Amino acid sequence: MSLKRSTVQQLLSSQELDREVLVKGWVRSRRGNKYVQFIIVNDGSTIHTIQAVANLEQFSEESLKDVGNGACVAIRGQLVASQGKGQAVEIQATEVTVLGKADAEAYPLQKKATSLEHLREIAHLRPRTNTFGAVLRVRHALAFGIHKFFNDRGFYYVHTPIITGSDAEGAGQMFRVTTLPPDNPPRTEDGAIDYSQDFFGKQTNLTVSGQLEGELAAMALGSIYTFGPTFRAENSNTARHLAEFWMIEPEVAFNELEENMDLAEDFLQYLVRYALEHCPDDLQFLNDQYDKELLARLGFVTDNAFQRLTYTEAVEILKSAKQKFEFPVDWGTDLQSEHERYLVEKHFKKPVILTNYPKEIKAFYMKLDEDGRTVRAMDVLFPGIGEIIGGSQREEDYEKLLGRMADMHVPADELSWYLDTRRFGTAPHAGFGLGFERLVLFVTGMSNIRDVIPFPRYPKNAEF
Repeated sequence: MSLKRSTVQQLLSSQELDREVLVKGWVRSRRGNKYVQFIIVNDGSTIHTIQAVANLEQFSEESLKDVGNGACVAIRGQLVASQGKGQAVEIQATEVTVLGKADAEAYPLQKKATSLEHLREIAHLRPRTNTFGAVLRVRHALAFGIHKFFNDRGFYYVHTPIITGSDAEGAGQMFRVTTLPPDNPPRTEDGAIDYSQDFFGKQTNLTVSGQLEGELAAMALGSIYTFGPTFRAENSNTARHLAEFWMIEPEVAFNELEENMDLAEDFLQYLVRYALEHCPDDLQFLNDQYDKELLARLGFVTDNAFQRLTYTEAVEILKSAKQKFEFPVDWGTDLQSEHERYLVEKHFKKPVILTNYPKEIKAFYMKLDEDGRTVRAMDVLFPGIGEIIGGSQREEDYEKLLGRMADMHVPADELSWYLDTRRFGTAPHAGFGLGFERLVLFVTGMSNIRDVIPFPRYPKNAEF
C-alpha cells in the first residue's frame, strides 16, 4: 500500500510522531554542511514551512544537486520532534525525489526582498511567496464565509448574467461584448453600427452589477444573494480600482432601510470574525510584515456597534470639524474618502453607516424619502478604507420609479422587465453591494487592490 501524502499543515499540527510520512511541495531554502542538509519545504496549505533533515551519510551531494529554491520535491521520512528552534516537528528524510527542477539563476523569487510592484509583473509565480499565499488563503476563507453566512440564514445563491443589455449604475463605463467585425461592422442607413446583426441582436456589455437581476429573484424567492465577477471600463490607475472584480449583492424582499443596515452590520462583523478564527497565522504574518495596526483595526470592527446617522448630520459634523479637508464639504456634495475616514477614525471612533443621501448623487432605483430631496440609501464606512458597502431600500412604487428614470435619463423601454416587478405584485425590498476585493484589502491590510486578486486587470494590463 502506497504512503498517502500529508500536507505541511497536517504534519505541523500532528501529535503522532515517529511514523513514516510523505510530503510534497516547493523548496523555500536549503542550507547545511558536509554532514547534513536542511531542506525547507512549503506546499501552500499554511504559511509555515516544514524542515526535512537529509543526513549526507545516506544522501550523496549528487542526489541533492537539483534540490534548490523553487524546485518541487517529494520527501519521505520519519516525522520526529525537532532538535532545533522554531518548529515542533521535522522530517528525518529517507528519500528525496525532485519532481520539478528550478534553474537557480533564472528563478524570479530568489531575492528575499522582492517588491510588491515587481511581483505584480510575475503574478503567475507570486502565490508561492509568503505574502500572496497568506492573502489568497484569507481570500478563500472570506469567500467560504460569505456563502456560509447566507446559507445559514436561508438565502438562495443566484447566478446573475455576466453579459447584459442594461447598465445598472448608469455610468456607461462598460466593456462591450460583440461578434461584429471591428474593421468593417454593419451599419444602419444613418451610419450607426447596426447591432441588430450582432450575436444577441442588440448592444450588450459585461455587467457592472448583478443587482437588477437579483431584485427579480428576490421578488420570487424572498432572500437571495449574488457573488460573481463584475467589470468596469474606468481608465483609472489608482490603488483602489480594478477593471475586473467580484461583487456580493444580497437582495431581500420586505426589508426596509433599517433591516438592510442590520444585515450589513451582521454580515461584515461575521466575515471579519470568520477570517480571524480561520486564518490566525496568515493575519499575524500580514500584521507583522505590512501593517502593525491590522489586528487592532479588525478588532475595531468586531468589537464596536456601528454608528448610524444621516448624511445631513454627517455634513454638519464635517463642516464644524477643526480638521482642514482637501475637498470642501457642503450639503449635496458626494463625500470623499477623507471625510468618511474622519467620521470613522476621529469623530465616532467606530464603523459608521450613513443614510438618506441627496437624490441627485444616488442611483435611480433608490427609494425617495418623504421630503423629496433624499433617498433611502446607506453606505457603510470602515477605518482606513472609507466606504466598503453601498446599498439602499429600492423604490417599489411604479410611478415614482418611472419618474426617477425620466429625471436621470434612464430609458424605461430598455428596462421594461425591471419595471414589471413594480407592476405585478410590488413589495418593499432592499439590498446592498460589497466589493469583494475591497473587503479582502481591508482584512489583509494590503495597500493596493491589485495585490488581493490572483490576476489583476487594470488599464494596459491583461498579461496572464
